[in-house]
Amino acid sequence: MNNNTKKLTLMALILMIFTSVFGFANMPRSFLLMGYAAIPWYIISAIAFFIPYAFIMAEYGSAFKKESGGIYSWMEGSIGPKYAFIGTFMWYASYIVWMVNVASSIWIPLSNAFFGKDLTSTWSLLGLNSTQTLGILGALWIIFVTFISTKGIEKITKITSVGGTFIAILNVVLIIGAIVVFALNGGEFSEPITNGAKAFFVSPNPDYQSILQILSFVTFAIFAFGGLEVLGGLVDQTEDAERNFPKAIIVSALVISVGYAIGIFACGVFTNWNDVLSSQDVNLSNVAYVLMNNFGVQIGNAMGLSEIVSLQIGIWVARFVGLSMLLALSGAFFTLTYSPLKTLISGAPKEIWPGKIGEIKNGMPINAMRVQAVIVIFIILLVSFGGKGAKEFFRVLVLMTNVAMTIPYLFLAGAFPKFKKKQLEGKVPKAYEFYKSYGASIFVAVIICIIVGFANIFTIIEPAMSGKTFDTIMMLAGPISFSVVALILYSIYEKKYKNN
Repeated sequence: MNNNTKKLTLMALILMIFTSVFGFANMPRSFLLMGYAAIPWYIISAIAFFIPYAFIMAEYGSAFKKESGGIYSWMEGSIGPKYAFIGTFMWYASYIVWMVNVASSIWIPLSNAFFGKDLTSTWSLLGLNSTQTLGILGALWIIFVTFISTKGIEKITKITSVGGTFIAILNVVLIIGAIVVFALNGGEFSEPITNGAKAFFVSPNPDYQSILQILSFVTFAIFAFGGLEVLGGLVDQTEDAERNFPKAIIVSALVISVGYAIGIFACGVFTNWNDVLSSQDVNLSNVAYVLMNNFGVQIGNAMGLSEIVSLQIGIWVARFVGLSMLLALSGAFFTLTYSPLKTLISGAPKEIWPGKIGEIKNGMPINAMRVQAVIVIFIILLVSFGGKGAKEFFRVLVLMTNVAMTIPYLFLAGAFPKFKKKQLEGKVPKAYEFYKSYGASIFVAVIICIIVGFANIFTIIEPAMSGKTFDTIMMLAGPISFSVVALILYSIYEKKYKNN
């Protein structure tokens, strides 16, 4: 049998990395927070985080390519089972927070798909305000998805590929549409570039003016490069990996960082920040739809169409965006309801799970999924009934998600020097190597941990410095609670294991 059959070519690998990492919603969100000033932070994050971290994932994946436990196997083989369990548990916990965010905000693309705009701020059930109403709907969504998922979801997950295609089209529409608007408007930008380079360093958003506020944005930039864990399993599937893999990572990093930069810049071509995004009704969860609705209006205006026709174009663009995001998020939600949980349960020792939580029935961790649903619903109701308006509610959810999703990077980067030391001692197999020495592994691990660590610290403490203590508490509560649970579970397991 030829070992080169069905190997990934350089171009195929670049496309896989791009589709795994590049996210459409990151561009409108970044433009809302920082305007053009978001662009330098994306470039810095690509150079200081994305490329070095991608090579770490490549080394892990190639060395442990025969292991089926994913990141659990990587950390267990590098440091040990306790570190691996806590790190993987925190990785899983990040998806819990992701589910809290998406379950509460998935109604925004639904509203856009049907009405062409976000009407969720006007929704009310049983006299509850809109934030509480979205919390109740989010809880019902979790119950529905969990019930369906435990019955088998092979057909439903096909939605993901359809949604992914629509999102890819959106990226093309954004950039080409911006060029068309720019040309039709005689080379004028809706968000003017005043005072030369200052526009690329000073945000139009009054909430992102101080050094602390600006540095907290780094978490958004790092989060935009998330999804790199998938790269680890691709090294041994790549044709001429020694030559093609580093090329693919560098080319992908350039394409993704330049793509984000162009996308953010394109937002300013057809969107004036003060006119469109300064409203209290615009938040991190609906900004993509508001911005693309405005895109449709600006296309109509630039073509000299009537105001009514231009507004209708905006509504239909927003409907397309809403449908695309709804399909993509729904498909991802059904998959992520069981996939990370199954990885955690399959990777960790069976004895670590109390009662019947660790049981797998028909390939699904049904009991664990039910416990997971209760936890997610509890957090949704806690945040939604915490007395926040819709804008603050979604801001807290997005910040919680960004912090939670980047914490596993610290565990994986932190384990890398130990991994490299074992590899140099012959205790871990040598396969693909980018970092040749122990010193290089320490240097890159320290740099990544400093960048991710400080970005999260700034994100967490900035609200407290502005008097928004609840926001800081919620961002800390998730990681601390889940790390305590992980330590308790492993401590109980250790005592039982030693006694037996």
